[in-house]
Amino acid sequence: MKNIVVGVLTLLILATMGYVASQGEAYNGGEHGKVIKDIGKKSTKVTKITNEKSDREKEQEELTHLREKAGNIGGFKVSDEYKSKCASCHGVDGSGMQYGKKLMGPKIFGQSEEEIYKKLDDFKSGRVENMIMKGLLMHLSQDDLKRFAKEIGEFPARAKALKDKK
Repeated sequence: MKNIVVGVLTLLILATMGYVASQGEAYNGGEHGKVIKDIGKKSTKVTKITNEKSDREKEQEELTHLREKAGNIGGFKVSDEYKSKCASCHGVDGSGMQYGKKLMGPKIFGQSEEEIYKKLDDFKSGRVENMIMKGLLMHLSQDDLKRFAKEIGEFPARAKALKDKK
């Protein structure tokens, strides 16, 4: 009896496999299999897909534009480290940045070294939740945080010196 059940199940499985193979699409990658076949033919469908920019690509271009703007608008000198980690959200001069109606980073210009250090330490330790700030600060030491705080705390003096120079 056991052999009869196993035999029937084997025939059923083989019949199902034959049916799926005869349908073609599912057996050969379904819809994705068609796209791969069409790549060689330079199908209009594939060309259309590659020519359209996704929302993510458009967003990335806008962020790149904002970063370029952030790196070029400051009048006083800032460190390359500040430019790479902070300027894309807070602006190269610490005046804050907006992306449409959304605030990218608040104004940090005018805050004291101590205030900035405390905020950086709070972000790093997780006492203040902000995934972007925590991610940027995660691998920095306390000395690095103090260096950033000192630089940012000097922004008003740098701006005044630049204004007096002009």
